[in-house]
Amino acid sequence: MRKWEALGNYVLQEKAIVEIFAQRPTNQMIEDVLIKVCLLNDFYSTNILDTFRVAKHILNLDIDKRLKAGDLGLINNIAIVTMKNGKSRNFYSFASKYCSHHQADVYAIFDSFVQKDLLYFAKKDKFCEFKRDNLKNYKEFSRILREFIKFYNLKRYSLRQIDQYLWLLGKEYL
Repeated sequence: MRKWEALGNYVLQEKAIVEIFAQRPTNQMIEDVLIKVCLLNDFYSTNILDTFRVAKHILNLDIDKRLKAGDLGLINNIAIVTMKNGKSRNFYSFASKYCSHHQADVYAIFDSFVQKDLLYFAKKDKFCEFKRDNLKNYKEFSRILREFIKFYNLKRYSLRQIDQYLWLLGKEYL
């Protein structure tokens, strides 16, 4: 956590994201959704080239009740977006970030570093049996992450703190 706090630009970006999501907690107006999509896309480099299409997709899903209820299936619904060319794109990592910034205590962030970390520790310490593909189903990912938390006795840390740790670990070592 000390290492994370020393990363000034990341800490400030995270504070800005938290502030914007607090100011715009609902997803009923395209302007609110669009600004959140653009912010996450920029700060997290999620490579969404058509942010308006993704924002419109989220708006059309009418997600607020599901977010509030902690519906883990929502991530996979947000993730699959039909693009202008008619092809579907999977913005799974982005979807986890979007929901996490609405409810950080319910939705953990998935990214390639977290995936590498979980696979590494599953092989090393056998904290849980799963395959790489299981991590692409958010309900399974959440279950696996909770097994990780339980196995390593990390319950005193928030999902956001665990994400920050895993992100740094994956970035630096894996």
